[in-house]
Amino acid sequence: MNATGLAELFFYSASMWWVIIPAVFIGILMGAIPGFAAHNTIIMLLPLTLAVDVDVALTFMVALYCASHLGGGIPAILLNIPGTGGAAATTLDGYPMSQQGKASKALALSFVASISAGLLTSAVTLFMLQYLSQVGFYIRSVEMVVVMLFGLALIAAIAAKDMIKGLIAGALGLMLGAMGADHIYATPRGTFGILELFDGVPLVPALIGLFAISEALIMLETRTVAPAGAARSMPTWTQTFREIAGAFRHWVLMIWTSLLGLVIGVLPGAGASIAAFVAYQQARVFSRTPEKFGTGHEQGVVAPEAANNGVTTGTLVPLLAIGVPGGSTAAVMMVVLQFHGVPFGPRLFVQDPLLAYGVIMSMFVAYVFMLVTLFPLTRYLSRITVVANYYMAPMIVAFTLVGAFVPRNFMADLTIAVVFGLIGYVARKTGYNVAAILIGVILGPLLERSFLLSMRISGGDWTVFFSSAIGNILWALLAVTLLASPSISLLRRMRRKGDIY
Repeated sequence: MNATGLAELFFYSASMWWVIIPAVFIGILMGAIPGFAAHNTIIMLLPLTLAVDVDVALTFMVALYCASHLGGGIPAILLNIPGTGGAAATTLDGYPMSQQGKASKALALSFVASISAGLLTSAVTLFMLQYLSQVGFYIRSVEMVVVMLFGLALIAAIAAKDMIKGLIAGALGLMLGAMGADHIYATPRGTFGILELFDGVPLVPALIGLFAISEALIMLETRTVAPAGAARSMPTWTQTFREIAGAFRHWVLMIWTSLLGLVIGVLPGAGASIAAFVAYQQARVFSRTPEKFGTGHEQGVVAPEAANNGVTTGTLVPLLAIGVPGGSTAAVMMVVLQFHGVPFGPRLFVQDPLLAYGVIMSMFVAYVFMLVTLFPLTRYLSRITVVANYYMAPMIVAFTLVGAFVPRNFMADLTIAVVFGLIGYVARKTGYNVAAILIGVILGPLLERSFLLSMRISGGDWTVFFSSAIGNILWALLAVTLLASPSISLLRRMRRKGDIY
């Protein structure tokens, strides 16, 4: 599509402002409540999307989808409660910044990284859609195994502070993630006869329990999240805009982590959680100050939020190009497109190319509107951290338990959330990292599925994992990440101290 066509498409998408602005605020609100992800919200509003024209419906769904990913980082920073699985990595440095009285700065970093990543990846996809659609054909289960290992490598990074406890937490997460029917014979394992665990540990109740409920119990032991001095001050508009401008110092990190999220998003079944964990782990490896990660480091907020929002564009690529939804939200969009009789795959670009490119342009325009609607919120949202915890904790538990029930409508999920909440509370009190547990719960089943699929296809030949050029490159990068990064970090520390020149 030429520049003139893109300009016309931009102005047409911008004329949908009356759809985009409400969708943005609904998406932020739902993304900030654990359990109310974009696909749940779209399903609840499905009759509305089926009653309007297809371009209006797609614009509404795309804007809501983008905003929900951005909104998931707000409670992750302010309350240590990720609104979505993709924001779980944001808690590692976002919440420590709030505890240090830097909540507005952390929110500014999150918003700048999210919006910049969305704008960049949308623009890249508009010009490279036909090439990005081919990525899924070259990344198979063999390569996905290595991608999962990149995410699991974050457990090793977390364990570096306390090796024994970090590895135990990661192993516990992998064990919990193994619950459910096995991937070959569908034999239940570790379900204790509970039918609701047959499909494995549900992610949303586990996420809510490990982070929200356990954090609510911890909050009752302190007065507020922010230090006492922060309660008497509020960021001025000058300070707010200075923090927003300062976030652009990390523009290089934003670019490569958002592109990483875009590529991972193109892979069907990968998702924002994997992208955020991999981006955080890689940002830590290549940082000049890796020891600061986990203590309230700015790069630890930028990397996962940029990758998280880079995924949003990527998940739509396989849907538009080959008719395969890249995630649950894309699957719901597929239902709407089918209802309106829209073709998928190459036929879409032949019969209605404006609709295909219009979806991506709507995403770009949605992020443009977020520029002017969200940044002022950094000044006011940071005040949540000075609200007394004996007010916040009951509200957190009430909202999150509803969120645990919504995805599957099983009462057993409330029990699962409470059990994981107790596990998370004990882990926090004894010094174990709940993020390491969650990484195991999320990535363990995905790794096992890809591993078994590769072995079955190869007839049990383990050399299949080294049978492709892309896989071998990923193996080499993983080896460099795990083996060379400690030496690189040591050299950097020595150079800063002046021991070597």
